[in-house]
Amino acid sequence: MRCLILPGLLLGSPLAAQTAPPAPQAVWSITAVDVARRIGIIADDSMMGRDTPSRGLDLTAEYVAAQFRGFGLKTTIQRYPITRRRLLPAQSRVVFSADGQKESASFTNAARHDGGVVPDQPVKAGAILVGGALTVDSAARLEVRDKAVVFVPPATPDPKLLQQVLRALFLAGPKALIIMSNADSAAFANAIPKHHSERTVIGMPTGKPITLQVHPSAVKNALAAAGVDLSAVRGASAAVTRDIPSLRIGVEMKDTITSSLTAPNTVGILEGSDSRLKHEYVLYSAHMDHVGIKRGRPDSIHNGADDNASGTAGVIELAEAFSRPGARPKRSMIFLTVSGEEKGLWGSAYFADNPPVPLKQIVAAINIDMIGRNWADTIVAIGKEHSDLGATLNRVNAAHPELRMVAIDDRWPEEQFFFRSDHYNFARKGVPILFFFNGVHEDYHEVTDSPDKINSEKEARILKLLFYLGQEVARAPKRPAWDPESYQAIVD
Repeated sequence: MRCLILPGLLLGSPLAAQTAPPAPQAVWSITAVDVARRIGIIADDSMMGRDTPSRGLDLTAEYVAAQFRGFGLKTTIQRYPITRRRLLPAQSRVVFSADGQKESASFTNAARHDGGVVPDQPVKAGAILVGGALTVDSAARLEVRDKAVVFVPPATPDPKLLQQVLRALFLAGPKALIIMSNADSAAFANAIPKHHSERTVIGMPTGKPITLQVHPSAVKNALAAAGVDLSAVRGASAAVTRDIPSLRIGVEMKDTITSSLTAPNTVGILEGSDSRLKHEYVLYSAHMDHVGIKRGRPDSIHNGADDNASGTAGVIELAEAFSRPGARPKRSMIFLTVSGEEKGLWGSAYFADNPPVPLKQIVAAINIDMIGRNWADTIVAIGKEHSDLGATLNRVNAAHPELRMVAIDDRWPEEQFFFRSDHYNFARKGVPILFFFNGVHEDYHEVTDSPDKINSEKEARILKLLFYLGQEVARAPKRPAWDPESYQAIVD
């Protein structure tokens, strides 16, 4: 991807300079020399590209943990399981039962796993029939929690609308989302893999819905006994939603584990100074992993200096600054470096599902990913429009013109960066976020992303801005608030 070079921007005014509070001594612990030194350690060849999982990644996690302990933080390395699993189709089935009729759709020829977890125990639920001319809003309002949704697509669906409706149904919390296919039975059977690919599973199976496709020919008698006419639903001009009390659905899926490993997240917690607010937390995060080694080249190690040794070093620098005497804010602080970001936001997803403190007590998440390159006086802050953290950032930025750093809005909305780094796993669970990012460059995911190309002086100024931002959020009487429309669109 090509990076967009922006003209230099400066923010501030004589009034801002007069009213800005004097910098606490703690912020001056953030230095270009320290930033460069830490990036040099994290992005050294000895870390072997910090793939997830790998020995180099473990060494990085241990280095971060040692730094946190040295600052007096309560420090843990949270390890999450990474298992490779393969579905056993001959031992897996979907069972429809109604008024004495019990039929099974086998995963060898009449059922297909489309997404969600493979449950470690059989799933049983009452059924609700859904179909016809549904809208996204009407689908989102349906009471389907803990039920099995039997979804009948229109005869000629709009593909985009269909995906949006299915997502709304999935997020509404059913036990299973079962799509009744209208394909020819032979074509459906031929589309089922003869040899199921391995899947990577992070953590243990959770209560997230299972998404399946089932061919109705395998369960037609049970559907008839329950009074379900699929043809009528497919052709309906209005939305169809009705409970089917006589129909029970069971999902029995078996898989085998082909490998089992673990990977680290490093967590440091600094307790706040206020007896009440210390039970709330401001979180700084960065991913410490990169893409490892790509063999067959003279230089095969992807050091990932900007992506994301820069962010990891930044979290360490911020932890050091906040732990200095007199800098501890009212709210508590969490400093988090995660792994598996490059594989699909694995570590942050696991942390968000298994936090060391109640997630609802994390009032803000500030994520740092690639802040050591490109413009010397500009950093992109993605997510400003989604909560009043954006206004707080603007106010803090204006109060510190001496930093010669401007946090601007997302320059590349078409790239969907909001959904591509670790902050998203907190945003989707209701935590207001800001994501600081300098954009990609010609060395992105190349072996040439090396420490010598980092502008550590620029990064130190960004980190000072983030220190002031976190300080403001951590001492404010009220926690940050979402924009209502953004909350509706983003939070699961």
